[in-house]
Amino acid sequence: MKLRSVVTELPSREVTNSDVTRLIHQHSTGHFTGDLDRTVHKIAAFLRYSGSVTRYWLDTGERPIDLLRTAANSALAKAGITAGGIDVLIYTGVSRGFLEPAGAYHSAAAIGLDNAQCFDILDACMSWTRAVQLADALFRTGEYRTAMVVNAEFNLRPGGPVYPRAFQLESVEDLQSTLPAFTLGEAATATVLTAEDAEPWRFRFVSRPDLAPLCNVTLEGYEGYCDPSDKIAHNGVGTFTSFGFDMHAAGKPVADKVFEQLDPPIDEVAALFTHASSKREWQAGADRLGLGAVIHHIYDRMGNVVSASVPAAIDSAIEAGRLRPGQRAVGWVGSAGMSFGAFTFVL
Repeated sequence: MKLRSVVTELPSREVTNSDVTRLIHQHSTGHFTGDLDRTVHKIAAFLRYSGSVTRYWLDTGERPIDLLRTAANSALAKAGITAGGIDVLIYTGVSRGFLEPAGAYHSAAAIGLDNAQCFDILDACMSWTRAVQLADALFRTGEYRTAMVVNAEFNLRPGGPVYPRAFQLESVEDLQSTLPAFTLGEAATATVLTAEDAEPWRFRFVSRPDLAPLCNVTLEGYEGYCDPSDKIAHNGVGTFTSFGFDMHAAGKPVADKVFEQLDPPIDEVAALFTHASSKREWQAGADRLGLGAVIHHIYDRMGNVVSASVPAAIDSAIEAGRLRPGQRAVGWVGSAGMSFGAFTFVL
């Protein structure tokens, strides 16, 4: 399998840490019990500590489907493939406009992929990595030659799972389950893959379903689909709830384990791409692995763009000349679920 192109489109509204803390203060005033100024100061310090600087959110009049379409058309042009030449379209990620049908169908219609088989993969921030592995498996059947993987991670829309509900704090204790919400950015990406003779991609995954309560966006009636937990829907039904510190602490040894299972040739790795949940945490992890010098961060510029994190980082590294054809790359991802994955390929 060959990665032919990957393109990222960001919305136009640049949001700083100061913008985020201002919005938290605005929406929490009148609801918060305690010292709101001190709590907002604590949030600002956490954002700086994690490596956050800016992220991008939709501005007035911008639509996810338009950014997705622009990314897809650019990816097709860079790959030298027409819309009619795509055999499979996979929509990934958390942000979506439909429970039914798969978002891939509406995406295909917008892009003009008249010949593509369409379906979605939903596995939180691991979705893109799972989709790429599945595309590789489909290519191995011999029935498909081209695939496109797209996502439109726009979770900050007013009235959505994050904003403004997660920004309305009632006490300092709320930070345990809301801090990751303040790191989120928005992006659309499109990746074109082809079934070509190349060095095989390798993937390794580990699932930890016992950690599933740590990060959720629930639907009405969710109680009938899981065992009881005081963490699930902690911030309310339909509101993003994420115990970020617990996730990083519990996930660190499992993430190291899945990387060890992959066992890539460290001295050949030109670039490491991770989930963009914290620049500081992932840099520390890369240092442990001996890859600290080649990790390519986007968190400081784009924030946590969920399932778009890895493709956006690959795109950024290629554009910056940090990953060139013939060089080896490694992906290393932790996700709600929880799941942990590592993969390697040669561009």
